[in-house]
Amino acid sequence: MPVYEGLTIDEAIAHGLRTLGLKKEAVDIEILTDAKKGFLGMGKKAARVSIEPINVEVEQEPAEELVKEAVQEPVEAAEFEEKTAETAPKQASHLEELEKEEAVKELALYLTTITNDMGVPALVKIQHEANGLIVMNLETSKQGMLIGKHGKILNALQYLAQVFLHRIAKEKLSVVVNVGNYRQKREEVLTRLAQRTAEKVKETGRPVFLEPMPAFERKMIHSALSKDDYIKTHSEGEDPYRYLVVEPAKKYF
Repeated sequence: MPVYEGLTIDEAIAHGLRTLGLKKEAVDIEILTDAKKGFLGMGKKAARVSIEPINVEVEQEPAEELVKEAVQEPVEAAEFEEKTAETAPKQASHLEELEKEEAVKELALYLTTITNDMGVPALVKIQHEANGLIVMNLETSKQGMLIGKHGKILNALQYLAQVFLHRIAKEKLSVVVNVGNYRQKREEVLTRLAQRTAEKVKETGRPVFLEPMPAFERKMIHSALSKDDYIKTHSEGEDPYRYLVVEPAKKYF
């Protein structure tokens, strides 16, 4: 059992992650002992943690299935988001305090412009869910190029759409950008992941750190586990690298 030490628990964890060359969400962390200051230099003890790699990851088969037609992504997701994020304030500069219907129409035009600039023109169809969620379905013959590897391009489009809508809408609105049935398949994958992760946490009594994912995907996993009294979930980190932690409920362990 690999054990790492540091002046504090955070330092011990950081030391272990550097040594293993892994990120926090890819390992199981067990706190063995907290640091002790001692008295007059005597009895001082370092914080000790055990860190072991885990194999629990979000399944990716639906994304890979849909993107196999795209031989190469037209642009890396991060670069794409950085370049296009600047267009949101410019296009929204003359728009503000719009009613819901008008704001959604402007968003559809914005997404049409982006996909045209990408060289992957898409027809934007608007869908209103019963819970108030707005779904922007992008219809194109080249779905893989709008989804990207592991959904990274689609998630970047999702981020841009939400930023644009927040800038122009009078009320707070939530939007999901979808291509084909990618989001539906992704939800099925995340539900299975939630179940497997919960079982792992119950078996080991240790928290599991999942890979970074968008807020609405973290919400799906949280919802799937919300009725399990033996499990707790919470998010850590900063967007876009915010991730979900699934851990045992202390009263049962």
